[in-house]
Amino acid sequence: MKNKVSVLFVCLGNICRSPTAHGVLRAKIHAAGLAGRIQVDSAGTGDWHLGAAPDRRARATTKFHGISIDDLRARQVTVADLATTDYVLAMDNENLADLQSLAIANELSTERISLFTDWCYEASRYPPGVPDPYAGGPEGFDQVFALVNDGTDALIKVLQSRLG
Repeated sequence: MKNKVSVLFVCLGNICRSPTAHGVLRAKIHAAGLAGRIQVDSAGTGDWHLGAAPDRRARATTKFHGISIDDLRARQVTVADLATTDYVLAMDNENLADLQSLAIANELSTERISLFTDWCYEASRYPPGVPDPYAGGPEGFDQVFALVNDGTDALIKVLQSRLG
C-alpha cells in the first residue's frame, strides 16, 4: 500500500480526451474524499497546443456534467512523467506506442503505461482506445465523456484499494 499515487492521462494534443479524463477523475477523487492522496494530470504526445485551454467542446461537455476543466492547460509529456507517474494511461494505441517508445529510448520500464480503455468496465463495448473527437461534432465529445466516465469509475476503485 502507498500513501499517494499518481495518474497521467495522455492523448495527442492534450486539449480533448486527456483533459476530459483529468477533470472527471479529479471530480471523482474529491467526491471519494481522496484529495491529496491521488495526483492527477494530463499531457499530450504532441506540442501543437502547448499552454492552450481544453477545446471549447470538451469544456462544454464536462460543464454539462457539472465538471469544470477551464483551469487546465495543454502540456507535452516528459521523460520525468514516465519515470515518476504510477499510472500512465494512453487514450489510444498510437499514443500508447509513442509513450512506450519514449520510455524504451530513455531506458525506462513500460510497466506503468497502459491503454485507458483497458480500465473500462465495459471495455468490449468500445473500440480499443478513446476516439479523437477533435475533427467531429459534439457527439464525439459525448462519446469521450461516456468512455472516460466508465474507465475512471473502475480506476478509482483500483486506486482506493491500493491506498488502503
